[in-house]
Amino acid sequence: MTTFVESPLETGSGDSRPATATFAEINLPDEVRDALGAGLATVGRPDTDIDRAMTRYLQVFAGLPTELLQQILDFGRHIDTPGVTLINNLPVDPDLPSTPVDGGPSGVKETFIAEGVLLGLSGLLGEPIGVTTEKAGQLVHDVIPVSGGSRTQTNQGSEVFLNFHSDITHDVIGRYDVANPDFLVLSCLRADHEGVAGTYYADARDVSAALAPDVLEVLRSPLFRLNAPGSYTRDAAADAEVLSDPVPLISGTREYPEIVISANGVRALTSGAQAALDRLQDVCGAVAHGVHLRPGQVLLINNRKGVHARSTFTARYDGLDRWLQRTYVRRNLWDIRYRVTPESRRVHY
Repeated sequence: MTTFVESPLETGSGDSRPATATFAEINLPDEVRDALGAGLATVGRPDTDIDRAMTRYLQVFAGLPTELLQQILDFGRHIDTPGVTLINNLPVDPDLPSTPVDGGPSGVKETFIAEGVLLGLSGLLGEPIGVTTEKAGQLVHDVIPVSGGSRTQTNQGSEVFLNFHSDITHDVIGRYDVANPDFLVLSCLRADHEGVAGTYYADARDVSAALAPDVLEVLRSPLFRLNAPGSYTRDAAADAEVLSDPVPLISGTREYPEIVISANGVRALTSGAQAALDRLQDVCGAVAHGVHLRPGQVLLINNRKGVHARSTFTARYDGLDRWLQRTYVRRNLWDIRYRVTPESRRVHY
């Protein structure tokens, strides 16, 4: 297993540090946090009218100091900005209920500050979407260890290292890297018991720079087939592989590459491609930034500029396990209009 040299950002100390090319940090002052929390508390449940709630969240987040607001907006709109940004000292729910044990949303959560933080930040990057085969099309994904999925390469896992991957979407067009989210927003409501669960991000710019030219050339060739997400193969294919058309894993310009890896498996079409894939996972581990998320922290993740992973941790299924919330965000819904469901403007097949 790869040994990670973890970034000092994972301490969550809140100290100011300059942004790097691929990892940045934003720290909210206490008075900004408190004002943001007070504003979000006035919105209530977002799922009663999601478009109105998203509009209200934009009004609340517009009150951020201009410099902080611009850093978040710039993350989503520019090609040369870092692929991941950690935001510290965000407001949290005053009384958090037990962590659900089934991987679904809590039925007894009475305040919705966490959802407001998640959806408000998502709205600054684009539009949150749902996918029918991922968390039943919900816009807010509760990322929680589930005993039956503890050893799977899915968000239910805890006992195995979740390999470096992109969040992809099964698509009948044969490409799983077209309609998938442009961004993920990952918010911590509760840390794991021991506080050891690490989230890692490897930027394609760092990865490409660390690869030998011949290996990079193979990875830029359509010699790989992505397996559909574990949620899709579990629910729609009885756990059988559902492979994409052949694709490269790294594409785009040398300065601004895009990367895609399926968590649920990649089938290399040649022995040379398999060797390059193995080398890719090693290099991702070597260049990755790491963070141990704590309540009040959110990761903004560009799902095209880089890939992410999660370490092992111990789940106890006692109501106090690690609890994250996640959104899938698209800059534009028009390009995936062929997938929209009749029942919802935001939920797609």
